[in-house]
Amino acid sequence: MGRVRVYVDGFNLYYGALKLRPACKWLDLVALAQLLRPSDDIEAVRYFTARVNGDRDATSPGRQKLYLTALGTQPIVSVHFGQFRTHPVSMPLANPVPGRSAVVQVLKTEEKGSDVNLATYLLLDGLDGLYDDALVISDDSDLEGPIREAKDRFGPVHVVSPRGPTATPSGPKAPYVMSHAGSSWTPLDPALLNAAQLPSPLLLPSGRTIFRPPRWT
Repeated sequence: MGRVRVYVDGFNLYYGALKLRPACKWLDLVALAQLLRPSDDIEAVRYFTARVNGDRDATSPGRQKLYLTALGTQPIVSVHFGQFRTHPVSMPLANPVPGRSAVVQVLKTEEKGSDVNLATYLLLDGLDGLYDDALVISDDSDLEGPIREAKDRFGPVHVVSPRGPTATPSGPKAPYVMSHAGSSWTPLDPALLNAAQLPSPLLLPSGRTIFRPPRWT
């Protein structure tokens, strides 16, 4: 039995596996880690995300806050925040009208910091000797370098792909790159998401009870 630390790229997991599966969004990260590594000791789960701003859906911050409260009941889970940034970007029109500008300005919202935070903790935890194996749940190819370094210096780093199932050159670029970065590459089985759900109702240490958001059913 080895010591395993798990690093979850929250938005990559959301867009890769959860967005179209609302019934899986009340996800128990510890239970998921245990299903992925049933013979190992899961010592810590680091969850990297950013607080949503509600510009597109005014109710989404409330659901995220509820979910983060639920994760807070699990002692081995820590949450690390990046941030959203909105800025104007000039982009070309797909079908420009003759005589008019072919470029328009749009407001682009990007989540910043999660990949850097994940890479930082993956390397720092390895440097401190805190894991025998690391498990990274992400398809973000920006993590290729840190994963390779952690694997070469500290021990096996296993990559779980939220998008899967392809790891071939003819498929999406990011899963293919990531399939060669770590010690192993595995597509995330949606059945594991269904099996790893937080209880609802969930009793908080304060005595308050919270429930899965109705839209996540």
